[in-house]
Amino acid sequence: MVSAVFHNPSGARVAETTPAAPAVTVSKPAAGMPASTPAARTPKEPYDWSGLALRVLPPLFGIGLLIGIWALLTMNGGAFPTPAVTWTEIVKLFSDPFYSNGPNDQGIGWNVLFSLERVAMGFGLAALVGIPAGFILGRFSFINHMVSPLISLLRPVSPLAWLPIGLLVFKSANPAAIWTIFICSIWPMIINTAVGVQRVPQDYLNVARVLNLSEWKVMTRILFPAVLPYMLTGVRLSVGTAWLVIVAAEMLTGGVGIGFWVWDEWNNLNVAHILIAIFVIGIVGLLLEQALMLVARRFSFDD
Repeated sequence: MVSAVFHNPSGARVAETTPAAPAVTVSKPAAGMPASTPAARTPKEPYDWSGLALRVLPPLFGIGLLIGIWALLTMNGGAFPTPAVTWTEIVKLFSDPFYSNGPNDQGIGWNVLFSLERVAMGFGLAALVGIPAGFILGRFSFINHMVSPLISLLRPVSPLAWLPIGLLVFKSANPAAIWTIFICSIWPMIINTAVGVQRVPQDYLNVARVLNLSEWKVMTRILFPAVLPYMLTGVRLSVGTAWLVIVAAEMLTGGVGIGFWVWDEWNNLNVAHILIAIFVIGIVGLLLEQALMLVARRFSFDD
């Protein structure tokens, strides 16, 4: 207790007591005991093996079913090779996929790489033209109404219909194939980018107008982040179209490439190699699409 003395007007001394602060008792740990006890660890959840099995086993069963049907259909022989014969040819081809015995006799690895090079060039040019064009069409209504009928007219045209135009203009097979990829893969980029720009909330643009932002800043700081998911969707669709087109274009133009390789093996009546080429084309196309899906998921704003 703490005692305090006050003087009153009569001169008497008045004592007043105030309660003292409560004492805090600190207990010391006993000898040999740790100063503090660590918090109990959260038990680790077991790995979900059932989920892994559901992701892995159905595709394996599907592939096994396909091979089984293939083996049953070819068990009596004929022109169509069996799975065993095709597997033997796969081992031979991929034991040396990058051999070169002249311009018309190269390994399957070189053919895939040359096709990917053409796809990269045509697809890259389409992205350089199509994405800015999509921004312009989505931003300015007058240009959109002026160009949209042309896009609607040209977009359904078959890819191979553009190949003779390329041969006429460029006088060479390789630029003609790149031109065909360019003109066929540009439309998804233009359309998806324009749709993304048109779906940007008007409030964002009103704020930009109030802040008196330049058109460049509106494009780069407001429209581009909002349109990026739409743009990546158009890019993913375009690369699939480009990979489909290059196979057909190389069949007609010749030279080194997976499409020409398929046509050359058909002329040699080597059906096993044609089947291998079909699987290679499908796997490469799947890898390209999955890579772009990962990029789209990385930049998605929904996460």
